[in-house]
Amino acid sequence: MLTRRALVPFFVLSFAIAWGIIAAYLLAPDFMAVFGPLTGNHPLFFLATYAPAIAALSIVMARTGVAGLRSFLGRLLLWRCSWGWLVFLVIGLPLVFYAGFFIKGQQLDDPFPFPSLAGYLVAALLMAVKGPVEELGWRGLALPLLQRGMAPFWAALLLGAIWGLWHLPAFWLSGTPQSAWSFTPFFVGAVAISVIVTAMFNQTGGSILLPAFFHFQLINPLWPDAQPYDTYLLVVIAGLVVWSDRKAQFSNTAGLTDVVPGLAGKHRED
Repeated sequence: MLTRRALVPFFVLSFAIAWGIIAAYLLAPDFMAVFGPLTGNHPLFFLATYAPAIAALSIVMARTGVAGLRSFLGRLLLWRCSWGWLVFLVIGLPLVFYAGFFIKGQQLDDPFPFPSLAGYLVAALLMAVKGPVEELGWRGLALPLLQRGMAPFWAALLLGAIWGLWHLPAFWLSGTPQSAWSFTPFFVGAVAISVIVTAMFNQTGGSILLPAFFHFQLINPLWPDAQPYDTYLLVVIAGLVVWSDRKAQFSNTAGLTDVVPGLAGKHRED
């Protein structure tokens, strides 16, 4: 049975796998040199990125069996959303990056910074099978469990803070994509994104697919570098999302709580 207590092993596993890999590179660089430098495309970096998904899938399988895992993964097929969310995902998010880029005072000399369409598709595929996979854990398991005990807004803030903190060690290690970024804007952005995604998650019936697509759009290699102005714009959007749906945002019964569809009503604590 999946209860809120499953959050403990989920967060422990997610942090242990990801932080453990990066800590090994930081604390034992000579030993880890055998595996080569840790870059954004290194297999161990992928393993660290997949930590929340590994934790979530392991817990769902252990607690609900093969049938439960199949039902959990079925949430990847939930694609229906309102036109507003669809427009935001397809058009709004790219506009955030382009607007932030221009606010930053940059000039867009090359709107397609790839030698060919195939080059872009390869880069996009690498991004699609990296960060978005995290959503099996963050929005697949953690968010609905958190919403069993708190309103969506507070669940989003808490999960966003944990999500942002989970990335911290990557900022300390050269070679990772995060090593060139500033952590504070990233952390604030993670919380703002969590607020936006939580509202979309609840409106779409607990879809994992749409948060994963949202995640991909955030790291789509086609968009220009808009840091930190993209973060500022996402904070504004998060505020508008909360204000437009403020009644549900602060209601303890408004958030979707099912991790495995079909086990509804079996949420009492062990």
